[in-house]
Parts: sequence; C-alpha cells; structure tokens
Amino acid sequence: MADFRVLLVYPNLQMVNLLPSNVSLLAACLKEAGFKVRLFDTTLYKTAEKSVDEIRVEHMQIRRFNLKEQGVDYKETDVYEDFLKTVDEFNPNLIGISATDDTYDLGLSLAERAKGRIRQRGIHIIMGGVYPTFSPEEAIENEILNSICLGEGEEAVVELSNALKKGKDITGIKNLWVKTSGKLYKNDMRKLIDIDVLPYEDLGIFDEKRLFRPMQGRIFRMIPVSSDRGCPFSCTFCAAPSLRKLYFDSGSGQYFRVKSVGKLTGEIRHQAQRYKADYIYFNSETFFARKEEDLEEFARQYKKIGLPFWCQTRIETITEKRVKMLEDMGCNRMSIGIEHGNEKFRKEVLKKHFTNEQVIDAFRILEKSKIPVTVNNIIGFPDETRELVFDTIKLNRQIKADSINAYFFVPYRGTPLRQYCIEKGYLEPNAKTDSLMRSSILRMPQFPSNEIKGLVRTFPLYVKMPESYFDKIKIAEQLNEEGDKMLAMLREIYFKEYFK
Repeated sequence: MADFRVLLVYPNLQMVNLLPSNVSLLAACLKEAGFKVRLFDTTLYKTAEKSVDEIRVEHMQIRRFNLKEQGVDYKETDVYEDFLKTVDEFNPNLIGISATDDTYDLGLSLAERAKGRIRQRGIHIIMGGVYPTFSPEEAIENEILNSICLGEGEEAVVELSNALKKGKDITGIKNLWVKTSGKLYKNDMRKLIDIDVLPYEDLGIFDEKRLFRPMQGRIFRMIPVSSDRGCPFSCTFCAAPSLRKLYFDSGSGQYFRVKSVGKLTGEIRHQAQRYKADYIYFNSETFFARKEEDLEEFARQYKKIGLPFWCQTRIETITEKRVKMLEDMGCNRMSIGIEHGNEKFRKEVLKKHFTNEQVIDAFRILEKSKIPVTVNNIIGFPDETRELVFDTIKLNRQIKADSINAYFFVPYRGTPLRQYCIEKGYLEPNAKTDSLMRSSILRMPQFPSNEIKGLVRTFPLYVKMPESYFDKIKIAEQLNEEGDKMLAMLREIYFKEYFK
C-alpha cells in the first residue's frame, strides 16, 4: 500500500474552542512517520441547544464575549453529511476517534452513519481516549470498532498504521485491544514514552478559526502548550490517580512526567511564531509541579517570550515568591481549585488535604498581585447536602477571586468516586455522563438534581452579593418562570457590579 491515509475524528462539545493537545500531537506523530493525516472536528457544528460557554455566561462564571468578531460562528451544514463527504473525499485507510465520556456517543454515531462505506472499503476503526481506557469491555463491544487504545496512543497508533500499510499482523500491538476473525486480543501496556522526544503538536490540522478563544470577555488567538503529562495528586473526582495506577501496575513507568525547560521553551517559541499566537494556555493540572530550580529557569526563559498566559495550580503550591515569579512572567490569569469548603468532607471524600486556613492565606498572597484568579468549585458530590454546599459558599466569601466557577460533579469513568456512586446506588454501572455544566446525573434522595442545578446557577450570587440578597437568590434557584425572572434580574446586577 503506497499511500496510507489516517482520518482523525475529534467529536467535541460545540464551541469548546480550546485546541486539544492529544489530537494535535497524534497528528504530528503520524505525519512524522510519513502518513497522510486529515481531521474531522465537530466543534463548530451546532450539536446541542447551548454551548458550554453560553451556559457559563448565564451562570456568571465568565464575562460576555462575541466570537463572531473574529469570524467564528457555527457551520450551517449538517455534521453527519459533512463527515460522509470527508470519508468519500479523503478515502482513509484508518479512522481514529478520540473519545471522552462526554463525546463518546457523538463519535460513535459518526462512525455508525458511515458504516456502509467503512465496511465496503475495509477501513480500520480505532477509538482511543479516556472512555475506552477505563471502559474497554464496553467500548470494544461496539460492532463498528476494530480496535481500541488504552492509555497513550502516539506510538501505538503509528505502529498500527505501519502494520496495516504493510499487511502485517496487528493482534500483538501493545496498548491495543484488537478484534479480528472472531477473536479479541488484549495486549499489555507499553513502556511510557519520554515526552521530551515527541514532536511539537500539529495545530495546523484544525480550522484557523479554532485558534480563537474567549478569556473573560476578550478573544485571544490562543495556543495550548503541555508543560507536563499527568498529575502527582490523587483527587477522587479525577482520572489522574487511576492513570498512574494503570501504568504502575503494568510496570510501564511513572505516568506523571515533566518536560524539560529547553524542550518547553523551544516548543513555545516555535508554536507561537508558527500560529501567530498572542496568548498561551498551559495544559498542566498543577503548573508548579516541578523542581524549584526548573521553575526559576523557565521563568527566566519565558520573560524573553513575553506572551500573556493562563495556568492553574493548587492551594498548597502558592508562595509569595512563586506568585511574584508568575507576575514577572506576564501571567494574565490563573485558576485554583478549592472544590469544597468543608475541610472534613474535602479531605475524606475528595482526598484534598489542604485546610481552609491555607486557602485564606494563599489568597492573601494572591490579592497582593495583579493576577486575576478564578476559583473552581464543584457541587453535587456523592453524600453532599445543601448545608455542605453553603460551607463552600462561606469559604468563597472569605477570599477575593475575580471569577467563580461552580461545576456539577460528574462521575467520569476512571475516577474513584464513580465506583463509590455505583456502590451507593446513586448511579447505574453503565450510566453515561453529561457535561459538567449541564446537570447532575446522580440520584441522591438527600440532594435532588433540581436543587443541585439551582445552586450551581446561583453560586456566584451567593458568594459575591450581600446576605441581604439571599432571599432573592433563593427564589432564583427555582427552575420555573419566577426563578428564571429573578435570576435574570440578579444576573444583570452581577455583571454591572462584580463583572466590570
């Protein structure tokens, strides 16, 4: 086979315009190996009533913005018809679908729509991502899929493409589960790759409009940069500890890896120039999770680059020295996860061990800087109550944050809390998750879904407004005409007084 073509499918939530590093990197690896690559990206198609960011504006988490100013708008064509056209025009030998809990159904439905063409032409279909990694038995059952990838795919998908091109056996490729001739081959995990040897991400496979992203009301030409991979912490609502365990148990290595300063700065310079970026978004769970001397060296190098950037970190990592370092580097905004305001609940259920006093002390340091801070909170954890949510509100009222996020708890596959929810009877074993901005899918008698939704949509009001408004805010929690009318009125006050 002289010419081997790979079609990557990114079934994204609509208008979530931050570019995904995993897809960009996979494209770069495949191109480096000599394969032709094309992307089908669903981001600019209207696949739901509202986008996540539209809901976040309604919930007063982000400032109003207008992507149309940069020519970014929804496509007018049908996502399924366009996918069929892409399959016909590109005529791929391999289709690779990246799937999370939130996007699995859309990705699978695209493949199902093209099922006739796929079978007729003998196109191999592989699915990778968090969903098949943590629900492999469920994913591989789908008739349309020939294989799934567990964990990292950069080497596995390149090896698969080479084998398919040369007509060689594919049943022993590590990280893959492969169906062929009525048999299923479950292969071991491969050794983890050194992320310093990977090529730079190929952002050019995306429509140029995808470079534009809102950041608290302003639109930037933004590129993502991964400074590390994984996370050293063990929050129970996150899949990071399960990924660490997956690789550790298989003897494949330590999942959390940090890029060298040289690799990282070289990548930023290259990508910023190539894609004319005016903003950097660091894809790192904890920006400060590297040696102090590396941080200092990176700060010195980044000052020469000079682009504003966003990063996130944890309460325990905040010091005056580090915040000053970020300020000198030109940090435009940072996010910090508090998640919950009750120390006991946060420690025992979420496995986050900082104290409320540490939170308050960290924000005293941050208040002295010019860096706007976004605080992340989550509502609807298993066993949570309305009273516990008000512990979170109380803690948020004691600190000064520029913007406040309140997300629905989502029992994602691979997270320790998902299994806990199943054991408690809050969740069916094969339940599909929803976006962290849409609703709670747990069935908890002490904390109904509608009550959770009412608190999510009013959370910033409770945090920022005087207690004299609390009776009105409680009305705004109601999911009815009266509640919607009150919420609309209070929202306008919030945007005028607290979101200038």
